[in-house]
Amino acid sequence: MDYLKELNREQYEAATTTEGFIRVVAGAGSGKTKTLTARYMYLVEMLGISTANILCVTFNNKAAAEMKKRIRKQLPDQDLGRITTFHGFCVGLLKEDCHVVGYPTTFIVLDEEDKEAMLRTVFEDLGITSRDMTIREAVDHIGWRKGGRGYVKTLIDPNIDHILELVESASTLKDKVMYRYFYEQRKCYGLDFDDLVYFALYILEHDRATREKWQQRLEYIMVDEFQDIDKDQYALADILSGYHRNLFVVGDPDQTIYTWRGADVKFILEFDSRHEHVKTIYLNTNYRSVPQILTASNALIDKNRERLKKQLTPVRPDARKPLYFHAKTSQLEADWVTAQMRAMHEGGMAYSKMGVLYRAHYVSRALEESLIRSKIPYVLYSGVEFYKRKEIKDILCYLRMIYSGDDVSFLRTVNEPRRGVGRTRIRALKEYAELNRCNLYEALLASLETDLFRRSRAREYVRLIEKYRAIFDGMDLTDLLSGVLSESGYEEMLRSSGEEERLDNLAELKQAIYDFQRKAGEEVSLGNYLDHAALFTNMDQTERAQAVKLMTVHAAKGLEFPVVFLCGLSEGIFPGKRANTREKLEEERRLAYVAFTRARDRLFLSDAAGTNYDGSFRYPSRFLFNAEKENLDYAVPLDPDLVEDAMDHIRKTEDLAQPPQKQNDAVGKRVRHPVFGEGKVIGIPRGQEGYIVQFDSMVTPRTFGAGVKLEFLAI
Repeated sequence: MDYLKELNREQYEAATTTEGFIRVVAGAGSGKTKTLTARYMYLVEMLGISTANILCVTFNNKAAAEMKKRIRKQLPDQDLGRITTFHGFCVGLLKEDCHVVGYPTTFIVLDEEDKEAMLRTVFEDLGITSRDMTIREAVDHIGWRKGGRGYVKTLIDPNIDHILELVESASTLKDKVMYRYFYEQRKCYGLDFDDLVYFALYILEHDRATREKWQQRLEYIMVDEFQDIDKDQYALADILSGYHRNLFVVGDPDQTIYTWRGADVKFILEFDSRHEHVKTIYLNTNYRSVPQILTASNALIDKNRERLKKQLTPVRPDARKPLYFHAKTSQLEADWVTAQMRAMHEGGMAYSKMGVLYRAHYVSRALEESLIRSKIPYVLYSGVEFYKRKEIKDILCYLRMIYSGDDVSFLRTVNEPRRGVGRTRIRALKEYAELNRCNLYEALLASLETDLFRRSRAREYVRLIEKYRAIFDGMDLTDLLSGVLSESGYEEMLRSSGEEERLDNLAELKQAIYDFQRKAGEEVSLGNYLDHAALFTNMDQTERAQAVKLMTVHAAKGLEFPVVFLCGLSEGIFPGKRANTREKLEEERRLAYVAFTRARDRLFLSDAAGTNYDGSFRYPSRFLFNAEKENLDYAVPLDPDLVEDAMDHIRKTEDLAQPPQKQNDAVGKRVRHPVFGEGKVIGIPRGQEGYIVQFDSMVTPRTFGAGVKLEFLAI
């Protein structure tokens, strides 16, 4: 029970309130993970609930792994498989119930690279070039069309030829590509990330027995980072909690930064109006940042309207205010940042404790140049993720060939290393597969004795796949990997070309599989691991420990650093030019708030004069002014004329971002006039459009027509 004694009053209430609909509004650094972990252990240890009956959904695999790690210390022998992501849960549901829609349990999970590889095949087969359409355009169109979820009926149609008929009858090239992609998916029973959630929802909505089984099984549902879920994830949580009605959600509306991915802040803001008898608990005690960083952060986010009002309260002792520097050029800004780093390092601070954040990757160019000149080690968090590296993906596709034999894996592995199966032979296999309604590997098996393939080394490939298909079920996964690496010739190919780093990556893959087996226990299988690898993403595994870390603010979500440098705080960069509505501006401000609150001890803010790519002048960001001057230390004073011009620019852009105000809705609202100052709308002129405003500085009201420039203020 020590874990409960470590909680503050609000955390304790959240951890021990178990029944009903509960919303926890957890501010940055308020011990959210600690509270979630304590609640999970309380359900298991104190209430005796089985872990099989608790679903805890976190935002990503990293967060799920961290929560499991904490809980295992207290509950070492429990199955924690239902501490997962939404996609991870959906894979589990589909493995158990995909028969409802006619899919086998050996369906494969397609990652983004698989999807693009499949589309390249579609483009080649349909004779489409990049002039007609790009892969990115096809991905976006398919994602948009899948959003309605009606396509699921097409993919589960047992008559696969019906999909080919849709290809032929499609009225647009984009739809032709989409239906052909569906055909390629259906051939190998492949589901991409979108499909995992949509198929799970389809089954739950259309099969009563399956729905009731999962609803009754999951007695307690906990959803982390609720501010970032989309409408489909919301629907999943809602359906699954429909029987026991125990839904516990944790999030912070002030940290909603993924609306471009479908997140909607209203799901957490309106949780109490969408569910009955909701209990709301606020976690406002911040254990991370010094008071001066929190004061600036609170002032910044308070400028947003779409939020639940709260103030983070610090517990740490006073320290220095955030330090702001305005530079004349981007290079001078970068040099100032590196000078601060060097000074702190000489004072005993490790470079690994410093994080550099920015809104967009291009901001890092000048910073990288300055870091190199200053001989300061750094890691740029924008490299290829471990599981997306060529050698890792190649070997995973070898394993997938053994498990399922899909066309994407076949095309990736059959000629890697080279076996003489080039374009001509692949074209022949595709023609055979199309004619005989089979996959490419089956086409190869049928073609081995033909003149075209007798002169290739394709038989070696078939021998390898067939050997391990017969025995993989009873093999240790690391032994299987070693056998494939050796007998495929892949390891020898890298060794002979001196690819030491890629060989190191394969050794790391072997370690990853070993770790997976150790944690998964008896349930481990090749299929389990392939699902895990397809869903898993992580930062660069080869990062140097003693290095400054450079990343976008989005990548920094969930992280914290003793020292944070937030660079490129200029209008047009942060907020970006596309933030042209109030909603978009509020999201940008939330993103700045996330950046501020990553800092524990020191926060450095900087910007540089100059011009943006569209020729607009780079004024200091409105977020600097939103944080309030008294809450920041200025390394150099801003020129009063620059401040006036910046404020004029900000007012103009915010005027343009204001949604049109309905006349009747305007009554009672506070407004600002460019000459008369602030006042209140007290009425509407009879028979015409416009407003009657009582200004604070005037005795009598003024009447305006519809074209008046009034700025509506947040209350």
